[in-house]
Amino acid sequence: MGPHPAVAAIRLAVRRVLHDVLNEQTEQPASPHLAGAYPGSPPHGRPEPLVLVACSGGADSMALASALAFEARKLAVRAGGVTIDHGLQDGSEFRAAEVVSRLGGLGLDPVESVAVAVGRAGGPEAAARDARYAALDAVAERRGAAAVLLGHTRDDQAETVLLGLARGSGIRSLSGMAAVSGAAGRYRRPFLQLDRQTARKACLIQQLPVWDDPHNTDPAYTRSRLRHEGLPALEKSLGKGVVEALARTARLSRDDADALDAWAADAEASSRDETGQLECAKLNALPPAVRSRVLRRSVIAAGSPAGSLFARHIEEIDRLITGWRGQGAINLPGRVEAQRQGGRLVIRQG
Repeated sequence: MGPHPAVAAIRLAVRRVLHDVLNEQTEQPASPHLAGAYPGSPPHGRPEPLVLVACSGGADSMALASALAFEARKLAVRAGGVTIDHGLQDGSEFRAAEVVSRLGGLGLDPVESVAVAVGRAGGPEAAARDARYAALDAVAERRGAAAVLLGHTRDDQAETVLLGLARGSGIRSLSGMAAVSGAAGRYRRPFLQLDRQTARKACLIQQLPVWDDPHNTDPAYTRSRLRHEGLPALEKSLGKGVVEALARTARLSRDDADALDAWAADAEASSRDETGQLECAKLNALPPAVRSRVLRRSVIAAGSPAGSLFARHIEEIDRLITGWRGQGAINLPGRVEAQRQGGRLVIRQG
């Protein structure tokens, strides 16, 4: 008799990602001096890749950790884990130590906890996210990890799409979270096709203790309100299937956004003069969807934080090109300034 369907589903999702990681490793040139670097290293001079799971102790990430531990034993993969202590709740250090213990109990090694200081930029949710990813990047670099697995589910994807809609941030926001993201494809999200209940059921079947973060039910947080009030209201009005439809929208939107981004990268290069400045006439000739991407790329390159740059900022810059009436400079997040000078769009950090 095989495993429960929920357990089988999470293991299959992780197995597919691990196979992707292994295939990518075999495409990279081997380093002869690394042969035998780790116990069980393959004889061809390439050590077993380390795959880490980012685990909060919640149902999604505990299910992910259990699946990684199970599948890694059958493949040439080392499995480890990391938990981030945001320090936002009393006793958070004890919760982090408990998660480390649970991950070790699953057979993951190495396992560690990292404490971070959460700032205020962009609001509490964005600040915590930025601190978390910075810490995960640092751990992955220090450990030489080939990938870091994240426990985002189809429900999380649906919430991300709705938040993008509420911000009016365009098709890239509607594309939600990518299955593969980060530097060199570091972050992998195996559960984007699975719902939250599947992960929780897998934990229940395997008798895995989970921690329910009180922030996830705190109405002070936008995502929490959306999860417990917004989405249920939509399903009540529109019927079941809203989450699946939103996740499907994300997949379809991502293909379109990727194509437009590639077009914009080429257009940006061809719109610059010999000094590297953007020529307004050439920008004006571009389709609006491409031009807005060129502007966004340029502003971010000048030092504006991507998470603080919204559609209204890009629209203001666009008016310097399409509705020029002698406007002054536009102040943007990150102390970046955009202004039109002599037919050129000058974007620089003050």
